[in-house]
Order: sequence, then structure tokens, then C-alpha cells
Amino acid sequence: MNTKRVLLYVITKSELGGAQSHVRDLTRHFHLEYEVHLAVGQTGSLTESLRDAGVTVHCVPTLTRGVNLLKDLLAVKDFVALINKIQPDIIHTHSSKAGVVGRVAGWLCGIPTIFTAHGWGFTPNTPRLRRSLALFTEKLLAPLTAKLICVSESDRQLALRLGVGTPFSLTTIRCGIPSVLAPSAQPAKEPPRLIMVARFNEQKDQATLLKAIAQLKQESSSLDLVGSGPSLEACKTMAETLGIADRVNFLGDRQDVPDLLARSQIFVLSTHYEGLPISILEAMRTGLPVIATSVNGIPEEVIQGETGCLVPHEDGEALAIALKTLIRSAELREQMGQASRARFLQEFTLELMLTQIRLVYQEVLSQQLSSRIETGTASTCE
Repeated sequence: MNTKRVLLYVITKSELGGAQSHVRDLTRHFHLEYEVHLAVGQTGSLTESLRDAGVTVHCVPTLTRGVNLLKDLLAVKDFVALINKIQPDIIHTHSSKAGVVGRVAGWLCGIPTIFTAHGWGFTPNTPRLRRSLALFTEKLLAPLTAKLICVSESDRQLALRLGVGTPFSLTTIRCGIPSVLAPSAQPAKEPPRLIMVARFNEQKDQATLLKAIAQLKQESSSLDLVGSGPSLEACKTMAETLGIADRVNFLGDRQDVPDLLARSQIFVLSTHYEGLPISILEAMRTGLPVIATSVNGIPEEVIQGETGCLVPHEDGEALAIALKTLIRSAELREQMGQASRARFLQEFTLELMLTQIRLVYQEVLSQQLSSRIETGTASTCE
């Protein structure tokens, strides 16, 4: 008889991004300790990799990213049916829509749910209407949530200030990634190659980076932009207009990002808002100095003047100055790259993150057992 506790992970999309990579790492590890199930709105890279690892995957097509009241209600209905079928002990949700549907269904079924906020939807610099809707939604759902995991202390403090959750329900567990199997960079190599790995969408700010590069036409360097998305063509046009198209390489989506990082000398992330970006952790693991926008959880990753440089939001001039400083000093790049790698090993390994999440699971299970003993009831929503 299988005596393992049952753990259900829920996430909306399946193409690999920061949140999906996080779920992949959690699932691959905890399926050794739990009977693990994954529910997604669509299949893709994430589901394929986990099926190969022996994880049971459930596709729930009604779970979609956009807001659609009818489809969202159907998604809750479908998740109630799924919960009754597999009888999970814990539901752990990721991404905004999955967080809503999974927590409502879990509450209806009396199953404790955990929500990891990979950056709040109400964080500063997000569109105003979206920010208001996200704050309203999270205030409603917080009382239904056993634990709210924030990936940065900045996000936890923001939630507390705005009345989302409580000091007891909110906890900070910074993301971690595997510390092995990553090639090392040579930051001092000349001429330096710059790299940014990010989607081309309204969250990321490749435009400010391109404007900064245009101020450095006398510097011997090049920029690789990895990723795709709706603003890609506009950025290509901007590079042409600014006269820097010969120095900027648009590489599209790539499966060899670790190798690209290892061939680079400086990592850059120009962005409007973030949770705790995995892309920066990957650069730190490789041993690269990091130049990034000082928003949300990024200052918890990058230490100004030690592991890299932090610049104000949408400040192309400050970004250009930081880039020039590192482009002109191979010694400084080497020094910051070593410090970046050391900080990663101390603060952001997968092993540390898993230990902290395991403690959350144990706490939630303990609370669940105590509650059932007190009430003498079993959880069901049939």
C-alpha cells in the first residue's frame, strides 16, 4: 500500500519560464517523498520533462491565463473534480490564475492550499488597473490560504503593508536553483559580451537597455538578447533606428542558455518589475557580474558595488554609466563575478530552498492533522 502523502502542484502555463522551472525543480525532488501530481492548463516543455520523471500530469484546459468568468468557474468545477479524484493532502499553487482557481477549489474541498507568489500582481510599476484587480483578489483569497510564500522579503513586506495575509501566513523563501552542472564564465575576457535573457513583453525593459547601448558607441562590446515575445519586433526596429543593429544580436528562444551565459562577460536585466528573477540567479551561478534595475526583489540578489551594479528604473543614462564602468574594467568584472558566484552558493541554492519548503509542508500537514482531530471530520466536497 502506498503510504505517501499526496501533493498537488498547480500552474497555468507549461512553457518553461522562471515559475515553471521552479515547479519543475520542486516536483522532481518532492516526488521522492510524496505522491506528486501536477495540474496545468496546457501541455508543453514542463509537462514533457516531468512525465519522463514519472510524475502524474493532469491537463485542465479550462485553466487559462486570461480573465474569463465562465471559463474560470468551469475551471474551479474541474479542479473540484480532480481534487476529489486524487485526494491531495496539500495543494501548492503557482502563478496568478492557478493561484485563484486552485485556492478556491481547495477551500471548497477543505484541502489546505499554499500559494507561491512569483512577484505580486499588485507590485509597483505594473499597469494600474491590473494592480487594483490583483490587490482586491489577493485580499479576498488570503484568508483561504494556509501559507503565502513570497520569493523575496520585499514582496512579503509589500503584502503586509497592503493588508494581504498576516505575519503568520506570509513567509519568505527565496528561489534556489541547482548549484552543479553549469559551465563557468570568464568575466575578464575581452572584448566583453553583454547578455540579457528575458521575454519581450510589457514587464521587461529591453528598450531602456538599447538606449543605453546607443550611448556607448565608442566602447568595444556587443549585446545578446535572448527571448521572444510581443515587443521583439519593436525592439529590432529600435536597434536599427538607434544605429546599433550591428552590435545587438537577437537570438530568440534558446535551449543552450547556460552555454550562452558562460560565453558572456556581463549579465544585464533591465525590467519594470520582478519577483526574484531566476535569470539573475543563473548568471550568478555562472560567475557573471550583474547589472540590473533596482526593483522589488532584485536588490536581495545583487549587492551594489560587490556582485554588480543596481540602476534606477527606466534610467538609460545610469544604465549606460554602469555598463561603461564594467566594460572598461576586466579586473572589476572578474572581482564581481567571483563575488556573485560566492553569494549564489551561500544564499540561492536549490538545496536551501527545498529545505525551507519542506518545513512549510510539514507545518501545514501538522495543522491539518490537528484540525481533523479537533473536529473529527474528513475533508470532502462531493
